[in-house]
Amino acid sequence: MVFFHQRVDVAGCASQIPLRGYTPVLVLEDLLTGVDNLRHDVFLSPKFMQLAGAHIGRLIAQYGDVKDLCAEDTATRPPSVLLPAAKQPARAQPMEFKDALLELTTAALNRAKTEGNLSLETLCRLAAIKFLRNELNVQFAVALDRCRARLKSFEGPQQSSPPRVIELRDRTARFQVARKTILRKVGDDLFATLRDLEKTTLARMRRSLFGPADEDNELFLNRLLFTEDGRDDFLKAEHYVMLGNYERDPDRIAPIEQMAAAFLHSLGYAAENPEEMDALLNEPENAQSLFAGGEPETPLSKSVLTAWVGRLLDEDLLAHVLAAYETAPLLAEYSPPINPQQLKQALIFGAELKRVEALLDQHGKMSPANLRAAARRVERRKAAECAKLAARFLRDFMRYHRDLRRLEALNSGLDAVNLITTDKLRELSSINHTLYEFLLAEEQKPAEPKIMHHVILKADIRDSTQLTRTLYERGLNPASYFSLNFYEPVNKLLPKYEAQKLFLEGDALILALFEREGEPELGVGRACVLAKEIIEIVRGYNEQSQKAGLPTLELGIGISYQDTAPMYLMDGNTPVMISPALNASDRLSSCSKSARRFCSGVETVFNVFAFQTIDDADTAGQPEEFLIRYNIGGIVMDEAAFQKLQQEISLAIRDLPLPTLWDEGNVRICTGTVPVAPGIVHKLAVREARVPHIDAREFVLKHWTDRRYYEVCSNPVVYEFLEM
Repeated sequence: MVFFHQRVDVAGCASQIPLRGYTPVLVLEDLLTGVDNLRHDVFLSPKFMQLAGAHIGRLIAQYGDVKDLCAEDTATRPPSVLLPAAKQPARAQPMEFKDALLELTTAALNRAKTEGNLSLETLCRLAAIKFLRNELNVQFAVALDRCRARLKSFEGPQQSSPPRVIELRDRTARFQVARKTILRKVGDDLFATLRDLEKTTLARMRRSLFGPADEDNELFLNRLLFTEDGRDDFLKAEHYVMLGNYERDPDRIAPIEQMAAAFLHSLGYAAENPEEMDALLNEPENAQSLFAGGEPETPLSKSVLTAWVGRLLDEDLLAHVLAAYETAPLLAEYSPPINPQQLKQALIFGAELKRVEALLDQHGKMSPANLRAAARRVERRKAAECAKLAARFLRDFMRYHRDLRRLEALNSGLDAVNLITTDKLRELSSINHTLYEFLLAEEQKPAEPKIMHHVILKADIRDSTQLTRTLYERGLNPASYFSLNFYEPVNKLLPKYEAQKLFLEGDALILALFEREGEPELGVGRACVLAKEIIEIVRGYNEQSQKAGLPTLELGIGISYQDTAPMYLMDGNTPVMISPALNASDRLSSCSKSARRFCSGVETVFNVFAFQTIDDADTAGQPEEFLIRYNIGGIVMDEAAFQKLQQEISLAIRDLPLPTLWDEGNVRICTGTVPVAPGIVHKLAVREARVPHIDAREFVLKHWTDRRYYEVCSNPVVYEFLEM
């Protein structure tokens, strides 16, 4: 095969034939990361996974010619290791895989429209593809195990059917060897299903809901979608062009990519960086623009095509290009047993042709006639035919190059998806509001309103250790004392305020009140009224205890507000809340011994005080940690809670002459009412006070700071004074 070509000057081509670039990008925007803080947690419909597993299992048995070996328990076997055992139905449901996939994706599209985020549909499609990819390997392993089990049943000592054993052993071996071919055929079937749904239904629905679809949707219509690395020879030969795989092959993708980039550069397409040149190679229409489909009509197109053919000749690649297209129709006849690359080499090199002919003779005397005819066509191609195939080659290479880049982008998206497969992880992600569930209609449950904010209330019992010791010394039961005088009465209040018990310790009770989407946001107000009732209950039981000669309880309550939903971790099967409000409520409910010694002898109607012992400059950024607190029978909230309370209810401000620790003038009281139930409101008074800077040794006032603290008044005298 001898060609003569003249070098032509086509350096000015770029100014006359504009090309465009394309870089596949998969966008996932405005989605929360899951429990690992890296990926998006997705829980797919168990029924969809069951149907998909059964469908893939049937396809594998069909293409592997082992349907009879897998038929006995196909209906009852667990379909997938990814599907929780407790969720797996005993038998396949009548709904077909394609119908389930359509329902799943249309539901995701409708949800994306409702929430205004198309990335939700993209996430659903990624999760479904990730499951299907994994299921290919899972179901092949299941089918192979079933074949081996059937073979073993015929090899037992009670069996006497050697021909049947030989047949089953041969079929099982052929099934195992043909794994790659079988999975490729199943992948093609799955791809055809996805493409059919996209073309007939989903694309039109997406355009209707979101307008014209962008190119990113083409990432999901990629022929390489279900391949391991996109380099399957049969798939390339059928849909693109079969390139080389081995290090010695000059037509591997990397050398071809470099040569094509150098060719475009010689035409004047000087990209500023490799990414721009890569984008040019991702657009097959560029080859059409340059070569006019291999039949150029203008002098410029003819010159460009001549230059391209010359480039292939210079790199000794033209014969490989011609052989690649001749190999494709031969694969069905000769491969197996002949490797596709070996078959292509036989069309180029005479020595390799003889070697392949010998192999064909060893495998049942297969006729090499078609192989020899293809080799002659490669040798005798006319110049015009070679030019047309050379133009087709660049277009096919660009299509393959583009789809490889699309596969890389898709794989990057798949890596961002965490398929949740256990109930424990599902619960953990769900309670942290990071789980995306895509279910079929029959699996949908009424969704609970989303938690938007939360309030933490901590009630801390003072000197519980000393109190317990006193009760023991008097022969009394501390457990029943705490239960009857505190825990049980408080438990009865929780449903009234929709409060949830988080922790119960020997000397503390921690409660949470949640504000959910679409519900009245009165979390702080309800927490304040609940805290008042707790104080009143303890005060009432203390009066009874005093009459009976029993010790009394001293309590301090802290309330903290967080304007986000809480996070959770799992302790075994128990969710454990994580929230900054927990630490804040702990500090607020505390009482230092020095403050208690100083405040105990002061006549006042208030139960909460805060003191600063360090200069303001030293407390910058961490004010709460440097406050000394007094809280006996009182309720204190943080500033965030007070600001939220101002949003929840209308507060009237009154400055009243009430006694405090020092003569600081009138006391500012903010008053309002909190609706607890229809027709039921509770009065609330909150004292806003400045934090004094004191001498810690003598508790002597030095000056008043600008810092504030907020006491929910629990003393009835304050409310009586307000009525005056």
